[in-house]
Amino acid sequence: MTAIPTLETGRLRLRAYRADDFDSHAALWADPAVTRFIGAQPITREQAWTRFLRYAGSWQMLGFGFWAVEEKTTGHFLGEVGFHDMKRELTPSLDGTLETGWAFMPEAQGKGIATETVGAILAWGGAAYPGRRVTCIINPDNAASRRVAEKSGFREFGRTTYHGAPVLLFER
Repeated sequence: MTAIPTLETGRLRLRAYRADDFDSHAALWADPAVTRFIGAQPITREQAWTRFLRYAGSWQMLGFGFWAVEEKTTGHFLGEVGFHDMKRELTPSLDGTLETGWAFMPEAQGKGIATETVGAILAWGGAAYPGRRVTCIINPDNAASRRVAEKSGFREFGRTTYHGAPVLLFER
């Protein structure tokens, strides 16, 4: 079993998901304010459960994955951040990269939390996988995530479509 590291920033803890996080995870992905730029539609609890299990399996199979993000002082769930390799059917391919992703509850947005957590995982990923290409895909209308990516050192390298919608491709 791969040990999932706990990362900390000044105000946040990034930790392995636990079974009792599922309701918070499902609420995150059922919120239209969260999904409007990520798949465009809220997902059901059943779909959230599949995603939740995929996160656990990613650590086992790839040695990296997603962390639950919580406030250190309260333990309150704020969202998630991490890496995946989705084997997406898009050109150019992102296969084999540390594809970075993040999603946060509406009350956690606009507070620098995404930038803070992305910085923490990029530092971890750089140490754990030196020299590995790091990427992300972002909906062109998602100005907030584009700002997070750019503040984190990502630069746009391409534009394509994914599941019939335009996306911007970033790398660092």
